[in-house]
Amino acid sequence: MNWQSDIITNLNWAGTISNRAGKQKVADQIVAKLKDGDVIGVGSGSTVYLTLFAIAERIKAEKLNIKAIPTSIEISMFCAKLGIPLTSLYEHKPDWCFDGADEVDPNKSLIKGRGGALFKEKLLISSSAVNYIIVDDTKLVDKLGSKFPVPVEVFPQALLHVEQELIFLGANDIQLRPAAGKDGPVITENNNLLLDVHFNEIDIDMERKIKNITGVIESGLFINYSIEVLVASNKG
Repeated sequence: MNWQSDIITNLNWAGTISNRAGKQKVADQIVAKLKDGDVIGVGSGSTVYLTLFAIAERIKAEKLNIKAIPTSIEISMFCAKLGIPLTSLYEHKPDWCFDGADEVDPNKSLIKGRGGALFKEKLLISSSAVNYIIVDDTKLVDKLGSKFPVPVEVFPQALLHVEQELIFLGANDIQLRPAAGKDGPVITENNNLLLDVHFNEIDIDMERKIKNITGVIESGLFINYSIEVLVASNKG
């Protein structure tokens, strides 16, 4: 029996999708990699959203046996809307994963986490041998931290301890991320808080240093991961 509800059916992307044509080209590149039997990790962001439509079309047209492991409730709901079967890390290891990023430096190190799903995103990327990061060229930076702070997911009762330790690591500005659609702070999908942390310098060991702080669940730094970057150009 199916639910008699229009909530999932009427679900749409909440914001405006910039550079849609460029992002669609990158989405098509991702979908071309799909093979029957694949288990794919699905990240977050508008390019991922566009890619899901193309994946759903191939599943339907070619009767592909594809399973997706989503990083968020939002992506889970979009998969349900489009008829993309879901699985979990309890059942399957992803063959490959695709996701977006907020910043990408020349060494393919990343800042991620503006969507608040950084822990699951890092778990999927760490679990997959092949990872595609899809961005437009506004996300390319010479130095991590140039445009965005580093998101840090924190167990709520550890908030002030983590703040102090981040200052010891050189943080020069730390903000508790406020929610846009509710009073109070953002609550992550793991029921934790998010700090947005600015550093003057982010060295190669900063990801490890932040993770070693008691109370930190995860950070949005992705340094020295096995990834391939696909860029949707904003030009022409």
